[in-house]
Amino acid sequence: MADLSKTSRDKLPAKEFAEPDKRAYPIEDKPHAANAKARASQAVKAGRMSKAEESRIDKKADAVLKKKK
Repeated sequence: MADLSKTSRDKLPAKEFAEPDKRAYPIEDKPHAANAKARASQAVKAGRMSKAEESRIDKKADAVLKKKK
């Protein structure tokens, strides 16, 4: 997965995040989308996130993962 510098992350539009309000879980490309899914799963197992939140992140990440690029 390519590094995402703070400057690059700050330039991303909110729609490029699985949680746009928090600007959390960037999903601008397939590697980042896969990572967002993995991190959300870890957060659920650790009790820091609900299953509903994980489902929303997974849905947005899956949309990126299904793109042809």
